[in-house]
Amino acid sequence: MDTLTFWSLVMDGGYIMIPLALLLLLTVYVFTERCIVINRALREDPTFMKRIRDYVHEADLESAIRLCRNTSTPYANLILKGLQRIGRPTQDVLAAIENTGNLEISNLGKGLPWLSTTAAGAPMLGFLGTVVGMIQAFFTLAKAGAASNITLLSGGIYQALVTTVAGLVVGILALFAYNYLVARINRVMSRLEARSIEFMDLLNEPA
Repeated sequence: MDTLTFWSLVMDGGYIMIPLALLLLLTVYVFTERCIVINRALREDPTFMKRIRDYVHEADLESAIRLCRNTSTPYANLILKGLQRIGRPTQDVLAAIENTGNLEISNLGKGLPWLSTTAAGAPMLGFLGTVVGMIQAFFTLAKAGAASNITLLSGGIYQALVTTVAGLVVGILALFAYNYLVARINRVMSRLEARSIEFMDLLNEPA
């Protein structure tokens, strides 16, 4: 008795399965790579801000800057930019911090447009494959003429619908991956906002 296997589905999908497979590989790569980058950005030294506060109160900006560079996280880069602007008007310091924060968030979001495009485009590719397959099935049925039967038609429709399933699977995976990464980036953004407020408060503290 014939069985329906994953590999047989892939092989029956036709050439549309090739770009869908490439989009799936792209989704897995972007998701894995961005997860590593974002998880690294979420690492936090609980003593970091305390040490920065001590260095600033002691007017030891070189040690504070060195600590930021050694920590090398988005919030450390944020504080580093603020330290380099100490002595300038508060608005200038705040603007420098905000610009750095925007750059850090932008860097974390690299690759996400590919995921959103895949989430929207993969189902459309699958549907395109289905429409092409249906056209081929009815064309074959028309050529068969009197010899045509329901088996001939159902076989063509079966092959055509495979691409719709594949497109939906790839699109759903890309959508979930995109939303997960966006949520993680929002978490980094919240942390950057908290650190920037903490740093600005630090500059206004009495020595």
